[in-house]
Amino acid sequence: MRVLVTGGAGFIGSHIVEALEAAGHEPVALDALLPAAHGAGAGTPPGVVRGDVRDPDAVRGVLRGVDAVCHQAAMVGLGKDLADAPGYVGCNDLGTAVLLAAMAEAGVTRLVLAGSMVVYGEGGYDCPAHGPVRPGPRAEADLLAGRFEPPCPRCGAELTPRLVTEDAPADPRNVYAATKLAQEHLAASWARATGGRAVSLRYHNVYGPRMPRDTPYAGVASLFRSALARGEAPRVFEDGGQRRDFVHVRDVATANVVALEALGRRRPEWPGGGLTAYNTGSGEPHTVGEMAAVLAAAHGGPAPVVTGEYRLGDVRHITADSERLRAALGWRPVIGFAGGMGEFAVSELRRAGDDVRVS
Repeated sequence: MRVLVTGGAGFIGSHIVEALEAAGHEPVALDALLPAAHGAGAGTPPGVVRGDVRDPDAVRGVLRGVDAVCHQAAMVGLGKDLADAPGYVGCNDLGTAVLLAAMAEAGVTRLVLAGSMVVYGEGGYDCPAHGPVRPGPRAEADLLAGRFEPPCPRCGAELTPRLVTEDAPADPRNVYAATKLAQEHLAASWARATGGRAVSLRYHNVYGPRMPRDTPYAGVASLFRSALARGEAPRVFEDGGQRRDFVHVRDVATANVVALEALGRRRPEWPGGGLTAYNTGSGEPHTVGEMAAVLAAAHGGPAPVVTGEYRLGDVRHITADSERLRAALGWRPVIGFAGGMGEFAVSELRRAGDDVRVS
């Protein structure tokens, strides 16, 4: 199978390219090599076609002879404020729309999309009096006072976090999350219009080798690892009790390969004309504070510092149930939290401008 991987020189995309090659497929890597992810003046790595998914001509060129598309190209991170919105919408949503239009023109009918668990907003919660509830955005006054746990929206009681399934309603809380949800809607519209088949893998907090260092776009694991590389203590926001699911990049790459292969087999649940979403996580929730401590210990660096700082738009807990992906496709993550963090603690991070060889 010949597969176009957009964002194929990036952190996740380059691992997907390697996993496709290992499985006997022929990946075609397309990447704009944007300065925010790759540094100013980055050269084109071997095996990568330099091009932007927002450029119809570039996309048409790389789609020739392609059987399926694995769409990883995106601007990631929260978006600091609404001034960032045009950049996120342009890269993520306009880019996706241009790609889908070119796929329709070329007759390519299989798509795996890099989705995200951020589309859910806050995770699932149970109230002792009212059962399952969905708290709204946290008030800044509460965050300033160190009240980080969202209360029951009906009675104000303390809540118990629980896993979220794919059937939970979407509630994006920041610019990035809104664009990731829009990508899914665009892909679903493309599938209905063309009879195509689309899967969105809603990634949890992906980490591992080749994460770019010293950039707010890479995620909290990279920020902590970058601090340790400088001999500094990781700075943990809030009280460190935020629950997340940290999933290794090689497990995510395998999930993409499995999904692409399944789309080619025309599974009964994918008759054409629709999109199916799958949560993609390790299944082992951990707190951000725990992750920072394990990473620091494995690196041999200074212990984390809990700062009490916060970012508006962050959610407190988000951990999702990935059983649907396991049951439907037989995918299982194989890299555990301790082992994965131990490897990551001593792996080289990718400096802006470093080449990623994907051939």
